[in-house]
Amino acid sequence: MSSTSDKNFLAKLALEYHSEGRPGKIEVKPTKPYHSQQDLSLAYTPGVATPCLEIQKNLDDVYKYTTKGNLVAVISNGTAVLGLGDIGPIAGKPVMEGKGLLFKVFADVDVFDIEINEKDPEKLIQIIKAISPTFGGINLEDIKAPECFEIEDRLKEELDIPVMHDDQHGTAIITSAGLLNALELTGKDIEQIKIVINGAGAAAISCTKLYLKLGARLENIAMFDSKGMLHTSRTDLNPYKKQFARSGKIMNLEEALEGADMFLGLSVAGVLKKEWLKKMAPHPIVFALANPVPEITYDEAISTRDDIIMATGRSDYPNQINNVLGFPFIFRGALDVRATKINDEMKLAAARALAALAKEPTPDEVNSAYGVTNLKFGKDYIIPKPNDPRLILHLAPAVAKAAMETGVARSPITSWDQYREELNKRMGHGNPIIRQIKAKAQRDPKRIIFAEAENFKILKAAEICKVEGFAKPILLGNKSFIEKLIVQNELELEGVEIIDPRAEEENERREEFARLFHEKRRRKGVTYVMACERMHHRNYFGPMLVETGFADGLVSGLTTSYPDTIRPALQIIGKQDRWNVVSGMYILHTIKGTLFFADTTVNLNPSPETLVEITLQVAEAVRNFSIEPRVALISYSNFGSVKGNIPSKVQQAVAILHNNYPELIADGDIQADFALNSEMMKEYFPWSRLADSPANIFIFPYLTAGNAAYKLVQQLTDQNAIGPVLLGLKKPVHVLQMGSTVNNIVNMVSLATIDAQRLGE
Repeated sequence: MSSTSDKNFLAKLALEYHSEGRPGKIEVKPTKPYHSQQDLSLAYTPGVATPCLEIQKNLDDVYKYTTKGNLVAVISNGTAVLGLGDIGPIAGKPVMEGKGLLFKVFADVDVFDIEINEKDPEKLIQIIKAISPTFGGINLEDIKAPECFEIEDRLKEELDIPVMHDDQHGTAIITSAGLLNALELTGKDIEQIKIVINGAGAAAISCTKLYLKLGARLENIAMFDSKGMLHTSRTDLNPYKKQFARSGKIMNLEEALEGADMFLGLSVAGVLKKEWLKKMAPHPIVFALANPVPEITYDEAISTRDDIIMATGRSDYPNQINNVLGFPFIFRGALDVRATKINDEMKLAAARALAALAKEPTPDEVNSAYGVTNLKFGKDYIIPKPNDPRLILHLAPAVAKAAMETGVARSPITSWDQYREELNKRMGHGNPIIRQIKAKAQRDPKRIIFAEAENFKILKAAEICKVEGFAKPILLGNKSFIEKLIVQNELELEGVEIIDPRAEEENERREEFARLFHEKRRRKGVTYVMACERMHHRNYFGPMLVETGFADGLVSGLTTSYPDTIRPALQIIGKQDRWNVVSGMYILHTIKGTLFFADTTVNLNPSPETLVEITLQVAEAVRNFSIEPRVALISYSNFGSVKGNIPSKVQQAVAILHNNYPELIADGDIQADFALNSEMMKEYFPWSRLADSPANIFIFPYLTAGNAAYKLVQQLTDQNAIGPVLLGLKKPVHVLQMGSTVNNIVNMVSLATIDAQRLGE
């Protein structure tokens, strides 16, 4: 497809995207009930008068009773819209709506976009000041230079809420993060590097100011506008450009680039020639940010210099400089401490947090989104990707902390752990149980066998577990193959033990394991020869490492069937003496909270006595998460409303539980919808033990029901399930689902660690 065809197709898609369904990209939704007359009376007259009067008495209460604390105005007069120029406020509205969408999606910040038909800076300032009481912060957008400087400076001085012109500072913050990491990779000192900047608009000037704050020297910077080098001899420079005018020799761009360490382009396509790039210093840093075509294309640049560190504004090449990496999280942090402004220290904190994040192991969802196996800090990955879910947890606290340290925070954060938890809840990130499991695992990481270490996903999970401290991995498989995978994917697994069950050096241990296994299973038809043969297989050798105390737990099953994984564990490790059965549990995070399903994987058609044991095993596991168990034993009947074998079996199990374990909140037989809906329970069965609050444990009468239920909930909630968690074994062995993601594997390893901690107490 030709370039013209590509553009036409994209234009068609863009128009359809903006026009289909409800026009535009954002809407306003109520956050309070509005269905009854009383709701409406509270929302408006007469009830609304009360908070109005409270705010009149104490203006700070506006943050308590209104949306002000989470509301940002995206304001533009349309004089410098993207690369389109002065197209006016109405034509620029789609951009401002888009900005609102990004604020909400990335940081849960609410936005009103406001397009103002006014070009006079003084009048525009007065208009924005007049409407500012509505908002907790103001994001200025697409206002042309040099007016944007005066407008922002005045508003920052005269208002007591955060104001930021993102076209200036967003690019400055993101490129500063990239520059810090590029300097680390090249071993260069920011105080010594020679920087050439082509473009002298709002973004270029703000970038230069922030580089100076990082330690760059003004005498080492040469800036160019469309008329040439900013030089003290020029009489056409505005005050903002004059700050960066140089004395001495007047150079053209080619001359300035000779020996330069960095080129920052915020100008026009094609201005950086390949032959000029060749003249730059070794390991040149080139940020070519003209959009959609950069000052030099990525392909031209890397074909000219193999030592280059290259960034563009495009998502189809490495190291995209994208402002969405900054503004949502900067405003999030500023709003959360009710900052009076966004100062340089807050911007630098954001840049440093962003740079640090690029050095951490990349989550599986980020790798998957970009079709790579393992994004790794290096010259092609100096800046995190926009879809990295960790951005808000790194940047917002860094910005908030800088605001507090510089005295501009009016509502300081007292608990950073609680603040990060609130950010997670706000964004719907993850599962609180997962965070609890990982936190517990980090306190005392255990030796966990990764039984299928010849698989990249397993190795990636092992890397995360090692780096994050969730476990001490032991890798099982062909040593040379595993080492090759580690090198190819640049995984941080140095020093991790690799054991090959088939290797000659394992002969002695294999023989010992075979002898022990033969003793366990000789009355089950297993001969010594058979035992020797099985010890060549990871799913037998691995559990024997756990059984003999060499390791504390094991995870397996990614590439093998469930029976082939669980059977050796049951034969070698076996169930705890106090239990007659082993059961399987799944943990799911839903809008109803965290739910626990069992049995989902082991017992096909449990008896009433087995249902009781399964219930007790799950209840014990749930208590270990500091959650009170509330058990519903599920049936197609409600307390005998329908006769049949299943309701009868469940009723027998409930009778045993009520008689022998009266302290446990459990009831049934009951239908699943009633178990989740306490209003229905109160109306129809107010005497039930589950009437005052929904169940969180669901015990199913047979495996088919439990297995189908958790899979349906998992798909409908779009949440990763944790499981199957095996309960009742003497030592932790957890079976992975075939096709598990890296995150699933990490979760199961973390769970194996805390199980090992508990069993070792």
